Amino acid sequence: MTAEAIRQRLEDSGLRCTSQRYSVMSFLMAHHEHPTAAEIYEAVNRVDPRLSRASTYNNLRDLVEAGLVRQVAAEGRAARYDAKDQQHHHFICDRCGTVEDIDFYTVPAPASGSLGKRVIRDCELIVRGLCTHCAPKSRSKVLAKSPKLTTH
Repeated sequence: MTAEAIRQRLEDSGLRCTSQRYSVMSFLMAHHEHPTAAEIYEAVNRVDPRLSRASTYNNLRDLVEAGLVRQVAAEGRAARYDAKDQQHHHFICDRCGTVEDIDFYTVPAPASGSLGKRVIRDCELIVRGLCTHCAPKSRSKVLAKSPKLTTH
């Protein structure tokens, strides 16, 4: 995405395009590995040392509230961030905490009235399990623990 396109996205969402906010958004648009706030701060601060840790967290909060960035919460781990450039869902590995993009598909809407007077802003699907890296390790541990059959 070009610098002008990032500036336009910020302004279209009602956010001022400050140099710090632009740096955070630009980093997220270029890196799809779902970094934590600390990782974003460290990477952006190497390029622009004026960016403080507090500014990073505040800008991430603003970008999430504006709908430009998604915060992906992994239980017991630091939240990860994802620029919303395309619709997709997420897979989170129970063992290593890796967050991966998975293809988007429509999730059925809740039944009419089932949410009471709640107002839905967004709906996302998070699939949890073992990633392709951790699944083979788990399978070998299960096989090692299973009782051996002996023939007489």
